[in-house]
Amino acid sequence: MAPSASGDEVERTPDGHHIVVAGRKWRATDPLIPDNFRAELVAELMRARRLVGSQGDAARPMVHDAKTALGERGEPWWEPSTDDGRRDRLAATIRALLRHRDGTTICPSDAARVVGGDDWRDLVPVAREVTHALVRQDVVAVQQKGVPVDVREARGPVRIAPGPALDR
Repeated sequence: MAPSASGDEVERTPDGHHIVVAGRKWRATDPLIPDNFRAELVAELMRARRLVGSQGDAARPMVHDAKTALGERGEPWWEPSTDDGRRDRLAATIRALLRHRDGTTICPSDAARVVGGDDWRDLVPVAREVTHALVRQDVVAVQQKGVPVDVREARGPVRIAPGPALDR
């Protein structure tokens, strides 16, 4: 048994990959997500679920992003990821964290830490590539010291800001 967000004990399958709620199996959250990011993503998931009540289908992509970032959708977190699967989860994580932080910026390493587990540093270049793809879609903007930059050419730390096409 593992504690749930509400503090109650949740039954897990023997392999730990799923939780069992009312006799039904659901994919468990990736246990390698650092606690601070897991808390942010769970809070964003709850906010997005509430928005489904008021916005209907328009809010469902927000729920999907949060669940994908948590490892509850997409490629199973316990199996080796394909390049596309990792990129999808990184993009969902970037969008979910930006929504949760409501106008403030994130670092590409934040997304890499969520998706990469102990090997998160290896994912930072991929997170920057995914960020560039999101820039082309106007979902995010990239800044360095508050000035817009091209993430492909920027040296050193950059920040990812919400773009005009990020649904909130």
